[in-house]
Amino acid sequence: MKRSRFTEEQIISILREQEAGLSVTEVCRKHGVSSPTFYKWKAKYGGLEVSEARRLKALEVENAKLKRMLADAMLDNVALKDLLGKKW
Repeated sequence: MKRSRFTEEQIISILREQEAGLSVTEVCRKHGVSSPTFYKWKAKYGGLEVSEARRLKALEVENAKLKRMLADAMLDNVALKDLLGKKW
């Protein structure tokens, strides 16, 4: 997945600019982002503080790690069942 050019802090500051009264098109033009990107950010980070955004990112990383661990454990389980299920 492509990494964003903007950090969570920058995204939140961009959203705050729009909340302060600038129009969406002005904010997008100023920072060089598209309107759909802005609205995706607003859906994800709208109303969050910087510390909350960092915590969200940490939880997403931890969740991905746990999903990989579960997938590995399930593959090991299937391999063991196949091995034990064979008749010698």
